Amino acid sequence: MKISGVSFVRNALKLSYPIIESLTSLIPVCDEVIVAVGNSDDGTLEAVRGLSPKIRVIETIWDDAKREGGRILAEQTNIALNEAVGDWCLYLQADEVLHEDDLEKIKPEMIKAENRDIEALIFRYRHFYGSYDYIGTGRQWYRREIRAFKNTGKVVSWGDAQGFKKRVGNDFEKLRARQTELRIFHYGWVRPPKAQQLKQQAFQRLYHDDTWMAENVLKQDEFDYDSAFELEFFKGTHPRVMHDRIEKDREWTQRFDQKRLKKKPLLVKLTDGIEKRTGWRIGEYKNFTEVK
Repeated sequence: MKISGVSFVRNALKLSYPIIESLTSLIPVCDEVIVAVGNSDDGTLEAVRGLSPKIRVIETIWDDAKREGGRILAEQTNIALNEAVGDWCLYLQADEVLHEDDLEKIKPEMIKAENRDIEALIFRYRHFYGSYDYIGTGRQWYRREIRAFKNTGKVVSWGDAQGFKKRVGNDFEKLRARQTELRIFHYGWVRPPKAQQLKQQAFQRLYHDDTWMAENVLKQDEFDYDSAFELEFFKGTHPRVMHDRIEKDREWTQRFDQKRLKKKPLLVKLTDGIEKRTGWRIGEYKNFTEVK
C-alpha cells in the first residue's frame, strides 16, 4: 500500500502558517507528498521545495477574483490531489499537524478499511486558540473531519476544502467514513497577533467582497483573540515538530488572557450543555456518511 500526502499553501511564512511543521509531520508516513504552492512573495515556495526529496511541488496561480465561498481552497486541494498516485491519500491543511504518537496507527487503520465498504477515515480535532495551552470546546468548533481516503480517482475536495465527496455520474455523494482516534492538531488560531490579523483579512477575502470586508473586518494592526466562547486547558502533549515554534512564540502567547473571551449566546450555551451531558451535538454538520 502506498500513501500520498496532499496539501496546499500560499504565503505561509508571512501569515505564520506552520507549514514546515505540518509537512514534516506528514512525510514519515507517506511515500510522496504533493503540495500545491500558490504564488507567494515571502519565500514559501523555496521553504517547501527544500524540505524533503519526498515532496513534489506544483506551482499554481490563485485567481484572486474568486471571492465566493472559499471555493479556491478546494480548487487548490484538487490540483494537488489530481497528482497523487498512492492507494490512499492523507490530507493536511497548512495549519494542521499530526502527532508522532499517531503515525504508526495510520496505515493499520487504512488496511482495516481495505476489504470493507469504507472509503475514508475520520480524525478527531484539537483546535488551539490564542495560546498553545488552550483548546476550543463546544459547537463553535468542528469536532472531526475526513483526513484520509481511498484514492479512487473519484474523490474531490468539497466546498471550501474542509471535507471531501465522490463523483457518481453527474452528481456527488458523501464518502462512507469510519471514526478513528487519530488526531489533527489545528493551530490556525495560534499565531502572532499581527500575523493573525493579516491572515483574517486574507482569509475573509476568499469569501466576501470589499463592501462586506469594510463592514465586518476590523481595521486594526493586531488580532484581539477574544472571539472564542469557551476554552479548556490542554493537558496533553504537542507534536514534537511543534516544540521549537511553541518555545519561540512564548514571547506573545504568555500574554493571552482567556478572561477576555466573549460570553456564549444562550442557544449555544444550552446546546453545549446538552452535549456535555450526553455527547450528542445537536445539528452537527457531517460532510460524510459515518459507518462502524
